[in-house]
This record gives sequence, structure tokens and C-alpha cells, in this order.
Amino acid sequence: MASPEVKIALEGEEMVFTGGLRSLLPLAVRNLIRFNKLNTSNTSGMAEGYKQANVVILHKSLADNFEKFCHANNGPLPLLYRSKPGDWKCPSLSSNSDIRTDCLQYRVYEYGLCTGTLTSLKEYSDQLKDMVTFYLGCSFSFEKAVQKLGVPVRNIEQKSNVSMYKTDVPCLSVATFCCNLVVTMRPIPEDKLEAVVLATYPLKESHGAPVHIGDAGLLGIQDFSNPDYGDPVQPHPGDVPVFWACGVTGMEAISNCKSPLAFAHSPGCMFITDQKNEDAEAYLKEIPEVHCISQSPLYYSIVSAAAVKRIRDLESLIGIDPGHRGVKHLFCQDQLLKACLSISHAQSVLITTGFPTHFNHEPPEENDGPPGAIAIAAMLQALGKYVVIVTDLRAMNLFKQIIEEAVQQGILKAPVPLMSYQGDASESALMFLCDDGNVKKPRFDHLIAIERAGMAADGNYYNARKINIKHLVDPIDELFIAARTIPGVTTTGIGDGGNELGMGKVKEAVKKHIKNGDVIACDVEADFTIVAGVSNWGGYAVACSLYILNTCEIHDRYLRKAIGFPRLSKKVVWASALPSVTKEENLLQILRHHGVRSGITASLEMEVDGLSFYSTHSDMIEKLLGVLH
Repeated sequence: MASPEVKIALEGEEMVFTGGLRSLLPLAVRNLIRFNKLNTSNTSGMAEGYKQANVVILHKSLADNFEKFCHANNGPLPLLYRSKPGDWKCPSLSSNSDIRTDCLQYRVYEYGLCTGTLTSLKEYSDQLKDMVTFYLGCSFSFEKAVQKLGVPVRNIEQKSNVSMYKTDVPCLSVATFCCNLVVTMRPIPEDKLEAVVLATYPLKESHGAPVHIGDAGLLGIQDFSNPDYGDPVQPHPGDVPVFWACGVTGMEAISNCKSPLAFAHSPGCMFITDQKNEDAEAYLKEIPEVHCISQSPLYYSIVSAAAVKRIRDLESLIGIDPGHRGVKHLFCQDQLLKACLSISHAQSVLITTGFPTHFNHEPPEENDGPPGAIAIAAMLQALGKYVVIVTDLRAMNLFKQIIEEAVQQGILKAPVPLMSYQGDASESALMFLCDDGNVKKPRFDHLIAIERAGMAADGNYYNARKINIKHLVDPIDELFIAARTIPGVTTTGIGDGGNELGMGKVKEAVKKHIKNGDVIACDVEADFTIVAGVSNWGGYAVACSLYILNTCEIHDRYLRKAIGFPRLSKKVVWASALPSVTKEENLLQILRHHGVRSGITASLEMEVDGLSFYSTHSDMIEKLLGVLH
């Protein structure tokens, strides 16, 4: 990689100084800055291997609250050092330093407005006697660690400042300090994403791992080509936008605070410390992994390798085929993982269930599906997400009673809103899923179908014995078809025979390996297809996986964009929402009370879609829960 070319003024002459700033010691660089010997716009790439710092200078009366604000938002504002009032040095970070002169450029804030920039704060020495300086970690510090792994840093390659953007993500407010998160962006080749996360995750004092990977619009960034701070950095073909929390968030906070006088470094013009960067490998207690969960818009999630292994164990458990129906041939690796990562990021989730396989019985529903749907809903409620259940109009009263009794028995913490969909007009699905049918305003982020009758290629709906049950099924498939046209809305199908909604993704395997598959195979795809020996097991596995993800520190940090505090204190609440043998026995009793037949009964010969086989249902729940401990 080409070394940055920097001009230095020496003895009245301007000289070109190439490469040396990367290898100079911090004290030497600070001296060059102090005496205005550098003609460059930012400190990226200087004194490689040493920490750089954002700087915020406030009146001492605001200092305690700003420190609390930093601790409450330590992703963008990792606090390296807080000075005493009037102290221009920071002995724990550097020797022979002077915060009045040792940044390339400063910003002056008066009552929240940036009123100018300076190369020295010496003229404010009297005011600074009553002010406190905060030194905050900077992403420039990790650039060398990233380069060591062979990951290109485009802003250094292009001799430009890093791109910085304001987002619509609010920080956790403290007293008068409140603002939205600011992020830096670096384009990273797709095949290097995991390497860059591995390199930066341990470097907590330099903002740590990315807080967002993928489409900038998901952060509320409207004009990607026009950063709020810094320079536009041009991506190469195959690059993915990767965003880190940024210390410029502190500037937004002091601007919103509207204090009479405050100072900060100009974006990119950092204070260079004498502290060496942490050894990434020495601090790597957990291994983060990167997984793509959406192509439109492009979005990746981060989770620990340990959590991934446990979810794969769950997927393996539910994949057994107790009826020897060929279900194992429908299996797709990591669909449980990717579906649950997507659900974990969702705020509003629609669940649909109901398979009227007993067409001559009232009610015609089977009891595979509703227990799994309620298990998912219970976990989503505990996680604070909005959840609704959609089913057939004819079954609304039945499901209303089931939900009410599930609440009474503590299976659900609150009633789940119940809805139906009949698809009366061509735009019905979009009107149902979006405010006024506007695809930019979806009501739901994720749709889940579990043991829901799915439409076959001929437009009919079939049970496993090839009986057409279309007269009992509302066209809820239309919602899943329409969801594919709504950016940011993803779908999951959970099934055990290939005739369930969402199984269109594996329809060729259904036709080949499942009895009557050439007729009954669902033709409607979901983004993620979870195949289980029994659909309820898939629902239980989703609930357990969401628990695993939300108790994973790496994933929790990524979910909250490294702002606020870890949510692990809610672990007990989440654990109480997990499925259990007792809960499911109670729910099955509720279903039996309302005449719902077949499906899941522990250690008894049972029917699923009219096919008999032997299963130990309670053992499966206990095995799934065993993976969590």
C-alpha cells in the first residue's frame, strides 16, 4: 500500500515528506502538529500502532454528566482519560503533551453552534482553567490491526479522511446530553468482513466491532455519497459498507447541550497518544462470526461462534424424521440460524398458523402448529417485540379462546392481537402489510408461517393424503408473496412435510422425496425455510434460538449499536418465556378442550397431517432446553 504523502513546512520551505508519519513516534508527530509543521487534513495512518483520541472540552459543571453519558454510550464514546479542570496534560496517555496545541484543528462551540475552527486554543487559556478535557477512543487506532490482516483501508489508500455520518439511532440520554449516533464508514471487501470484525472486536477502546454492516439507509443515512463529516470514500466493486460507532457523537452531544463554550477536535484531526493498541488476540475471549441475513437491502448480522454452534445443535435435533417420511431430504443448513438472526433484528413480527387437515371434523385444525406459534410469540413478547397472529376467519373465535386461556395459565404474558386476511382485492396484501399500501412504511419486519397450509402449484391446498382443503383456507400466502416486494421485510416458513406455507424453497426436494409431493408441494417460498420432524419442534427451536442470540454479548452489542447498556439483566425474564414440558402439556390440554385433534402428544402414537408415527414430544423439549445450559 502506498504511504501517505504529507507536506511539512521546515525553515520557511514546504517539503514533501512521504511515508515517515506512519513510522514516527507519537511525540514527534505531536511536536510537528504543535508547531504547525504539517499541511494535511487528518491524522489517519500517523504513528501506526498507537491509539488516537477524540477530544471534547467542557465546563467543569458539565463534566460529571458527560462522563455518565460516555459510560452509557461506550461504543461511540470509550473514555480513555478525564482531566482535572485546567489540566492541559494527560500523563496516563502521553508525555510532554498540551491539549491546547496538539490536535491538527479544533472546533469552537458557543451555545451549541460551531462558530469557528482553530489550530491552537492558547487564546482561550483563561477559560480552559475551568474546563475539563475528555479523551475518547478513535477508530483510526485500529486501522493498522486491520491492515495487518490484509484488509484494505480505502480512506488511507485514497489519502482522504474517513467518511462520517449522522444516523437516526438515538443515544441513551443523560441530563442535558442527548444526540443521535454518529458512525464512520469503511468499504470492506465482502470476503474480508469476518477478518475485519475479528480484528476490531477486541479493541473496545477504539470502538470495537462494527455496529452495522450493509445498507446505509437502515441507519437513516439518506445521502450515502455526501458524508456529514470527513470525505467521501469510494468503494471498490465487491466492497460492503461497514460502519463503526464514532467519537464525533460527542460533538453532537455538546452541540445539543448548548453550553456557552465548548471545544472539540475537528473530525479526523485526532490527538495522538503514547499508548500502543491492544493486542487483539490476547483479548479475544469469544470469536465473532458474520452472517448475511438480507440481500435487499443488504444486511449482515454478528454473533459469537459459540452461539452459532448451539443453534446448529438445535437445528440438528429438530431435523430427525420420526415418521420416516423423507423430511431429512428437505433440510437446508443454517436456515434456523439465519431466520432467527433476522427475527432478532425485527421489531414487529407477524405469525400465521393453522392447518385444517381434518376436513370432516369441527374444528378441522390439527394441534401441530398453534403450540409452536405460541412458543414463538411468548419469546417475542419477552424480548419486547410487537407480535400478531393471523389465521383463517372461520378459526378466529377458536384462536381467541386458545390465546385467552394461554394467558390465564401463564404461557403468554399478555394477549396476542389476532387478525384475519381474506385478500378481497388486488392490493389487499400490500394494504394489510403496509400503512396505506406504502412499501416504505411496512407494519411488520418479519413474517413467520408455522404449520400453515401452503398453496400448491395448481392454486389448491392439500393435506398429506392429497385431499384438497382449499375451501377451509384463507389466502394468507398472498402476504408472503407480497412481502418479497417490500424492502426490509423477510419471511420464514416452518414445516414438516413440504405442503406448508414457505416450503416452496425446497419444492423440488418435496416432489422427489415426499409421498404425494408432486401434488401437495407448496409453491410459495419464504426467505428462510426451517424443516423439522414436527413443525412444533421448529417453533420451540426458534424460541430457544432467540434466547441464545439475545443472551450472546456480541450479538446484543450489535443489536443496540453499542449504545446504552447490555440487556443481559433481562435474561431471567427471557428464560421464563422459554417453552417447557409443563407449558406445552397445558396448551395441548387447552386444544383438546376445544376439540382440536391429532398432532403432538408426548410418548403416544400420534398423527401429523393424518400420518401416524411414534414420538416422544416431551423428550424433544427437554433436549432443546438442554442445549441452552
